Amino acid sequence: MKILVTGGAGFIGSHLTETLLERGDAVTVVDNFSTGSVENLAAVRDHKALKVVELDVAEDQKEIAQLVRESDCVIHLAAAVGVELVVNEPARTISTNVRGTENVLLPATEFDKRIIAASTSEVYGKSSKEKFSESDDLLIGSPEHSRWSYACSKLLDEFYLTALVQTAGLRGTVTRFFNTVGPRQTGRYGMVLPRFVKAALNNEDIPVYGDGGQSRCFCHVSDVVRALVLLIDDERTYGEVYNIGSQRLVTIRELAELVIKRTGSASKISVIPYEKAYAKGFEDMRRRMPDTAKIHALNNWQVEKTLEEIIDDVAESLKK
Repeated sequence: MKILVTGGAGFIGSHLTETLLERGDAVTVVDNFSTGSVENLAAVRDHKALKVVELDVAEDQKEIAQLVRESDCVIHLAAAVGVELVVNEPARTISTNVRGTENVLLPATEFDKRIIAASTSEVYGKSSKEKFSESDDLLIGSPEHSRWSYACSKLLDEFYLTALVQTAGLRGTVTRFFNTVGPRQTGRYGMVLPRFVKAALNNEDIPVYGDGGQSRCFCHVSDVVRALVLLIDDERTYGEVYNIGSQRLVTIRELAELVIKRTGSASKISVIPYEKAYAKGFEDMRRRMPDTAKIHALNNWQVEKTLEEIIDDVAESLKK
């Protein structure tokens, strides 16, 4: 297939690009390199079936439309990423996510292209359910807090894709990622695991925001990529939403402790109140665990990498 990967020089996108090339696809990567890096594609940069185009999906509408037209399938990963970026630049977050997605969805609809659009567990908002399933009602916080601009923008992307599936026959699917982690992920924009591992390798204090009791599930990027590839050719997924993530729940303090143990670090944990880490009024979720029964029932997908293996992979990558 000819596959267009937006955000293909990013963390997830670069791993996906490698896998697609390995299975014999021709891949065109689109990225503006604001958070992605050409170095992420170093292992495949000379591959004869890879084309890298520097474009901004939110700005270069005509160019993106032409690339969509030339492709068989689009995997739309380009987005504003990271809590720090979202909190500090909410207008940029909204523009990148909403305009960028529209510029991909409309030509995909016009030219009848298969598309998978990445969303996020953030859309579940402030809900306190034990597990989040795709059909749950969503509880988004007040617009007074810029944190929620990301969730709302990604949720609008989901509504837009679903509307085009229902009204125009778009062959589209939404995937909601829950804390994807692994090699090449940067801590520059607030991603927790690479920050923790880097600090541990340097025997520095590991900063835990809030009280550390908030819990998350971390999924290796290889498992996420495997799920995406399984969805590409499956017509049963048109108009559907799928959670993709691990079901091993760990508090952020426990994560820091496990990182220290796996790396043999002398680091200590430093607890930092939210008001010192972010703007006043910052809100966080105490628990976020996906129900992945839907995608498992579809194609038997489940995670293969343990949290210990994830930490080891990230540590090895950072050492190199």
